[in-house]
Amino acid sequence: MPATGADDDGPDDAGDGGDGALLTYGIEDRPPLGRSLGLGIQHYLTMVGANIAVPLILAGAMGMPERFVPRFVGTFFVVSGIATLAQTTLGNRYPIVQGAPFSMLAPALAIVGVVVANPPGGGVEAWRAALLQLQGAIVVASLFEVAVGYLGLVGRLRRFVSPVVIAPVIVLIGLTLFTAPQVASATQNWPLLLLTFGLIAVFSQFLGERARAFELFPVLLGIVVAYVVALALSAAGVYAPGTPGYVDLTPVAEAPLAVAIYPLQWGVPRVTTSFVVGMLAGVIASIVESLGDYHAVARLSGVGAPSEKRITHGIGMEGLANVFAGLMGAGGSTSYSENIGAIGLTGVASRYVVQVGAAAMLVVGFFGPFGALVASIPDPVVGGLYVAMFGQIVGVGLANLKYVDLDSQRNLFVLGVSLFAGLFVPEYFSNVASAAPDGVGGAAFFARSMAAVPVFGPVLGADAVANTVFVVGSTGIAVGGVVAFALDNLIPGTDAERGLDDWERTAESDEDFLSAYDRFVRGGDGDATRAD
Repeated sequence: MPATGADDDGPDDAGDGGDGALLTYGIEDRPPLGRSLGLGIQHYLTMVGANIAVPLILAGAMGMPERFVPRFVGTFFVVSGIATLAQTTLGNRYPIVQGAPFSMLAPALAIVGVVVANPPGGGVEAWRAALLQLQGAIVVASLFEVAVGYLGLVGRLRRFVSPVVIAPVIVLIGLTLFTAPQVASATQNWPLLLLTFGLIAVFSQFLGERARAFELFPVLLGIVVAYVVALALSAAGVYAPGTPGYVDLTPVAEAPLAVAIYPLQWGVPRVTTSFVVGMLAGVIASIVESLGDYHAVARLSGVGAPSEKRITHGIGMEGLANVFAGLMGAGGSTSYSENIGAIGLTGVASRYVVQVGAAAMLVVGFFGPFGALVASIPDPVVGGLYVAMFGQIVGVGLANLKYVDLDSQRNLFVLGVSLFAGLFVPEYFSNVASAAPDGVGGAAFFARSMAAVPVFGPVLGADAVANTVFVVGSTGIAVGGVVAFALDNLIPGTDAERGLDDWERTAESDEDFLSAYDRFVRGGDGDATRAD
């Protein structure tokens, strides 16, 4: 898609990959800097719930002292900014934000739980020892992602991945947070959640054609208005402290003005083999999720399905970003689905916009009150955002079925079983974790039960096997993707039936993607591609 100039206010045709939808800004477009800053911040606001939740969950599990929490949260935003700039410049070059992965949170909590329960002594605080072990596991496990990425192992799977596989993966990405407490809490503040969702829906779907601001900033405006309402009701005493919707600005005032964030800030990472193996399962789940994200963002950005070369550079760069995150003391890095949903709602798929937003997050990550302010956004507001963002992603997944023969019984079987598996298998592992005795983690309890299996118990109960199965099985995206991939390639079906023929006609070729080496060393022409 050609760039349209720095101040093009007209919509762009989404091209072959986007079903003829209109984009306000395509991948190559560069809106004015001021507008790009607002649009970039909007992209990042869609993922603050997750990028704040992960460090706060980890800090609580580690028992990190309160004085270090703002610095810990800021680290995640700094890592997110640098990883996003690296991915959009040197990686797959899609307009996709990078942030802390939930797929790596389960093994991270398992590592933290073991270390905190068995502190090493020697004058090292338990929380710091846990964090250093977590850092070491992320760094080493991520080297596997770097290898499988840049060696092209994931990219080579592309020829075996049809829309029958990608559709349920993207749908499951959208369904990931339907049970999140921000959405389904028993004490949910429904008026505030519905207000947030309603504002985003009205701005994006009804008022977008009437005012430019509503068309470009529906998410930002929705969050700000809902936040102001919640703040006013909190100040008036309608929302009591501790209740959903209450806004407490005390932590913002008490946060340090600036925080020092740098590599190895918590110390030198420690490496334990069993922890690395557990984290490897989280990395594998992250790779599967990212593969679905690449296809989703390509479709919404109006370009063809990603080429093998683009996937190779995307996964490889995510691995490098994970290594960097480990060295910085964050919880990893992966492609974020939230801002993909924002592209669908706003029509803003500009890579430049995402890069400007990433630069802003990199700067404000060093500003203590920023993390505290973002953390003060009430859960119901975040929940309303999730309904809009992830509902959009579900729709994108279903749109991939346009290429598929839905009169084919084998296709319906693959789609139905993979979606069902992606929902019920994680629920099973969640029930296993809930049934674990006090003081025993879900993965450890599952390993014990597997060890009791006749004949195969010694193998299934081994930490490496049980932990991998538990972590991957707890990730619906990975489960659905693996099941769909296996069934779609084992059950006989023609390429036309599976949607491969139609899909390949709109997919980009390896020649369409210019890597950083092609552009900066060999001097390739970035204007010769559809997405670069």
